[in-house]
Amino acid sequence: MHEHISKQFDAELESVRSRVLQMGGLVEEQILRAVEALDSGDMERIDKTIADDHRVNALEVGLDEACVHIIARRQPAAGDLRLLITVIKTITDLERIGDEAEKIARMAKLIHVAERQHVPRIEIKHVAERAVSMLRQSLDAFARLDVAEAMHVVKQDSAVDDEFRAIMRQLITFMMEDPRTITRALEILFIAKAIERIGDHAKNMSEYVIYLVKGRDVRHVSVDEMERLLD
Repeated sequence: MHEHISKQFDAELESVRSRVLQMGGLVEEQILRAVEALDSGDMERIDKTIADDHRVNALEVGLDEACVHIIARRQPAAGDLRLLITVIKTITDLERIGDEAEKIARMAKLIHVAERQHVPRIEIKHVAERAVSMLRQSLDAFARLDVAEAMHVVKQDSAVDDEFRAIMRQLITFMMEDPRTITRALEILFIAKAIERIGDHAKNMSEYVIYLVKGRDVRHVSVDEMERLLD
């Protein structure tokens, strides 16, 4: 981003950018902790993930207010206005990712309180790692204004969707073969859906990066159309 005559304006914009990355780091930590707790049954990790949701919410509110104040005081135009719009949209998705991490932790708690009885053996970790990688890459694309990396994240979303559908089919099979697994299978399905939604939010964040850098709104556009628009 270009420098302004007012160094204070530059400092305000940089502060907002760095706080977005801080919020992203906290949300990533929440997801990792929730997924690890699902595997280990570590109640301390589960409870910390649930309790930390208020920190993510507070960061969203604080950043929202900061952006509104900058817009009111500085009346930014062009790239500066796009940056602030991108931040406002990005923190909404980050807050929702935090909600999904909390949901994973709550489902993990139910599964482990029930002492993992009648739990279908489903591999969740791989799709969770992919979704976390998408989040990390979208934050990196935001930090470096990297359109190529943002596009890479957008392209990965379909793979996460495919893995979610595969998990859903496996869970349906378990429930049909053994009705005792229905409760636990539904809890795992909620976890898988939360992970799929994390991938969706990471994709959204990458689309905002493309808007920020290129000034093109690529939401609701296919990957092929997006690549043509950006050529």
